[in-house]
Amino acid sequence: MVSGAFYLIEYQTSMDNIKVIATNRKIRHDYEVLESFEAGLVLRGSEIKSIRAGQISIKQAFVRIDNGQDAWLIDAHIAPYDPASRENHDPTRPRKLLLHRKQIAGLWEAVRQKGLTVVPVVVHLRDGRAKVEIALARGKRKYDKRQAVMKRDMEREARKEGFAG
Repeated sequence: MVSGAFYLIEYQTSMDNIKVIATNRKIRHDYEVLESFEAGLVLRGSEIKSIRAGQISIKQAFVRIDNGQDAWLIDAHIAPYDPASRENHDPTRPRKLLLHRKQIAGLWEAVRQKGLTVVPVVVHLRDGRAKVEIALARGKRKYDKRQAVMKRDMEREARKEGFAG
């Protein structure tokens, strides 16, 4: 029992060290998220400084997996860091994701065989290190989106009537 409590405390303290930098809020609307992973990012010095300043956008970003070997974050825009004028980076360069080999192989198989996609959901700092939460997702059709909006509106109306009554 004591060891279980220790792990619970350790987990809670590690959650306190997370600072969310950027989110892609359209993911839940455009995709059905099946599974999510946390991956590290390979960054240059000026990139991590820009991320710490909150200068990142992942709205147009996606993840590409090369032959089951490497995972890359494509089209994530990290703004140039002004004090590093000469040593600055390309804002939209591909950035390597740090995942376990088995995780990359599993994502590769899902993308190749099942027609799924891998998208970034959240960029956050954990203990000062930039991490990106990526999700294995299936794209929603237009009628799926409409049904989700109708369901959400009906639930909202039911809650409103419940409070009024």
